[in-house]
Amino acid sequence: MMGTLSTFNPAELWPLLPELVMVTGTFALLVLDLFVSPRRNGIVHALGFVLLLAVAALCVAGCGGHGTVLNGMFVRDTLADLMKGGILLASALAFVYAWPFLRERGLYKGEITLLMLFATLGMMLLVSAGSLVMVYLGLEMLALSSYALVVTDRDSPVASEAGMKYFVLGALASGMLLFGMSLIYGATGTLDLAQINASAQGGGAHCDLLLAGTVFVVAGIAFKFGAAPFHMWLPDVYQGAATPITLFIGSAPKIAALGMALRLLDGGLSPVSDRWHVMVAALSALSLIVGNFAALMQTNLRRMLAYSTVSHVGFLLMGVAGGGAEGNAAALFYALIYAVTSAAAFGLITLMARKGFEADEIDDYKGLASRQPLMAALILGVMASLAGVPPFIGFFAKLTVIEGALNGGLLWLAIVGIICAVVGAFYYLRVIKVMYFDQPVEGAHPMLAHDEGGVKWLFMVNAGLLLVLSIFLQPLMAWCRSAFGA
Repeated sequence: MMGTLSTFNPAELWPLLPELVMVTGTFALLVLDLFVSPRRNGIVHALGFVLLLAVAALCVAGCGGHGTVLNGMFVRDTLADLMKGGILLASALAFVYAWPFLRERGLYKGEITLLMLFATLGMMLLVSAGSLVMVYLGLEMLALSSYALVVTDRDSPVASEAGMKYFVLGALASGMLLFGMSLIYGATGTLDLAQINASAQGGGAHCDLLLAGTVFVVAGIAFKFGAAPFHMWLPDVYQGAATPITLFIGSAPKIAALGMALRLLDGGLSPVSDRWHVMVAALSALSLIVGNFAALMQTNLRRMLAYSTVSHVGFLLMGVAGGGAEGNAAALFYALIYAVTSAAAFGLITLMARKGFEADEIDDYKGLASRQPLMAALILGVMASLAGVPPFIGFFAKLTVIEGALNGGLLWLAIVGIICAVVGAFYYLRVIKVMYFDQPVEGAHPMLAHDEGGVKWLFMVNAGLLLVLSIFLQPLMAWCRSAFGA
């Protein structure tokens, strides 16, 4: 050990530059929050937003360079930089949406900003994991921060119940994942993902033990995605948490979960890909069916979006099940686009809500087009993109993962995806129908968009991106393909 320490070169840590800036800035804000009065705690939140944008710029620009450090525990490559850029920008969106919502209700505290930053740091570590240890470290940093964020409103019994369910089920899923990792370690004798791959490929692994570990790992990944049948926590958490927290949990972590899946499955367990591809395809089909048909019965907009998230996870896993560079690139593209779309979907609820009026029932939007035609048009665009209606970017995202499934020889899964996309269009179109063709409920709370803090303008940009990004479809897909050397 002494020999290892004596030859340590600090210059080797350059690939960790974004994470080092992130953790240094977060701890600096932690100290600053101790000295800032509650009336000025917006300073901490604003500086947290700036920190996210600065770290995103470091990732996108490739500052620090690529490489494998910390004895193979941390990997920085094009895939990691692309995912981190998406995670940081989605988190920055959540920061802006959160400020007026939480401040109006008296829920904002500096701890919320810090928890969101630590969760983001956990996601960054997760997508750069080169070892089972780093996977678990990043995952638990994300999970523990998320549990605390869900119970932001301590006086709300719904939030407390959601937080408790999330914690208990999350602990169960973490235990399953850890047990699976221990079996993989027992089968290969190493925690390093590259060495696990080499051991499994060279026949040095205990096959039965490795496959048993793979089953538990896939189950743990499915829970973190919110894939059926491991989606039990998702509707309650999405409805119980404050809307900006739901926005945060529902966008960036999906990119991180994909990163975890690709590192574990495609990176470490590719020699047994014929087995886990079948499991991922089954999870994809089940998520598509359960998510879409359960969403049809919802009257609460947040619960509807929760079940629709399950269906979107099904589409995302379709790309992973297809496999290969094209399938993985399609899944990455879908995860990035879904993060932007999900932010817009929950952002519209944040924008329309008031203290004492959460604007989360579908009937709350009756007749909105007659009162606020611009907002109704923007919401129409968000719902159309979620439904996969051309020319919105959501259509092209669904098309790419269906092509990925076809390229992987999964015709049956592609057919399931197409049928479920048609079914899913119904509940999104119901929101549009309510806005344009129904009369407002007499005595209902007047729905007016927030103008505070530029949130309305942010939502307009966020919703507009769902159409504008279609123009840049080919460059975006080429960028995603480059992460897999395609």
